[in-house]
Amino acid sequence: MIGPPASLTRTGRQPSLPGAERAWTAGGTTMPDTLRVIARFIDGRILKGTTQDFFPNRPSFHLIPPNGGAPAELRCKDLKAVFIVKDLAGDPNRKGTRGFETRGPAAQGKPVAVRFRDGELLCGYSLSFMPDRDGFFLHPADPASNNLRVYVLTAAAAEIKAGPAAEALAQKVIAEQDDRGKAS
Repeated sequence: MIGPPASLTRTGRQPSLPGAERAWTAGGTTMPDTLRVIARFIDGRILKGTTQDFFPNRPSFHLIPPNGGAPAELRCKDLKAVFIVKDLAGDPNRKGTRGFETRGPAAQGKPVAVRFRDGELLCGYSLSFMPDRDGFFLHPADPASNNLRVYVLTAAAAEIKAGPAAEALAQKVIAEQDDRGKAS
């Protein structure tokens, strides 16, 4: 079984994310045993499943398909983001908010807007964004989102802005998307 590193110890606390059965702690950070994730690749592929060994400081992790097949090793350098989700199916009919239209009561950290190289815009709040790191966690700006949090791989981004510049980037990208939609 793929599990947490030997340096982790089991906690007696309930895991903080839905779907987790057990929790582990290292350096004060608690990670559940199993996370539901959607891995989005730079090349556009998408894989869904669960993981028991995703840690942001590691170059790879294993994804177990929803049907219980053999785990696949995913290299972070091939990914644009890892979405930690409530439900692997999500709601295909739901239209999420764009930009920073809403701010949930649990929003913490500074606003961050990410424009990926493929044009996708992702907005949220981060306590850990530093431009010189390989990645950072982002809590979605939309509190009703299926995403609990997203680990963004910095190398996959065309542009990342934090603070007041994040709102400006979000509005710019949304306006560009709207203009392209009108031209179609």
